[in-house]
Amino acid sequence: MQRRAHPYRDTHVIDSRAPRCNQAVVGSVSVLAVATGWWWLLALLAVQLAVGLTFGRRFCLPCAFYFELIQPRFGEGPLEDSRPPRAANIVGLAVLGAAAVAYVAGLSGVGIALGVLVAVLALLAAVTGFCTGCEAYKLACLLRGRPFVACPLPPRA
Repeated sequence: MQRRAHPYRDTHVIDSRAPRCNQAVVGSVSVLAVATGWWWLLALLAVQLAVGLTFGRRFCLPCAFYFELIQPRFGEGPLEDSRPPRAANIVGLAVLGAAAVAYVAGLSGVGIALGVLVAVLALLAAVTGFCTGCEAYKLACLLRGRPFVACPLPPRA
């Protein structure tokens, strides 16, 4: 199966199933962290998001898992503009980082609330495809007076 977009070089677009894979991992690990009190998992997720955002998809472990193991077996899904999922990852990074800091500061109730928030929103996106962070990005574009317009996608083969 031929890809229309290279997963690591064509960073303006992304297979729409890759963010859902990432969201499933983030949501599941967040649930585990909150359920067990292992706050360091929230910090680890924040670090992983930071590494992926800074150095690219190749270094995002759930993304690499998707692109190297899942996509070759099932084919490329629909392509979408990568800016909204990237913005959602930035928000996830901030909230996960704040949750870890809250735990370290002794505010475990705040850490739990933020961890649950990330878990619920990430799992909602993974299951339904509705990404709150992506929609917030589009709304922010509209409020700035520059409505979101998706980048040109490669033509279907």
